[in-house]
Amino acid sequence: MANVGNQLPTQAVSKPPSGKHGNVLPLWGNEKTMNLNPMILTNVLSSPYFKVQLYELKTYHEVVDEIYFKVTHIEPWEKGSRKTAGQTGMCGGVRGVGTGGIVSTAFCLLYKLFTLKLTRKQLMGLITHTDSPYIRALGFMYIRYTQPPTDLLDWYDGFLDDEEFLSSEPE
Repeated sequence: MANVGNQLPTQAVSKPPSGKHGNVLPLWGNEKTMNLNPMILTNVLSSPYFKVQLYELKTYHEVVDEIYFKVTHIEPWEKGSRKTAGQTGMCGGVRGVGTGGIVSTAFCLLYKLFTLKLTRKQLMGLITHTDSPYIRALGFMYIRYTQPPTDLLDWYDGFLDDEEFLSSEPE
């Protein structure tokens, strides 16, 4: 699609392709791991929160409600749950490196969304949601982990100047 004047090429996101697969999202990468870091995925899958509470949630709307009420940051680990003492050099205190901890609610819910096999319409609902910046953030994280790299800019383009505050750090 040509970019005319100041118009942004949004067709790839806002108007799904016609035909019976127009609402089906492509999946890029590993269809079982969602391309998550192995340590994060292992902690998600063994988390009591994921195995018990999130197992009970069966619909997209239930998961969106859970994000609204439970997510307070988008870091992969809960604050204070990772042991980084004694690590030095490149690994000392770097996020995602070294030993795991208690995986965050956000990453458990992100993987739960993946298990639901979101449609294009549902993903658009996440990234345009007005009730919580965390719902939008998880939508954008879902895009980052599951969509083809060549499509990322089309998804993100109209949202790059969003100025709403979002805490990436656990409270």
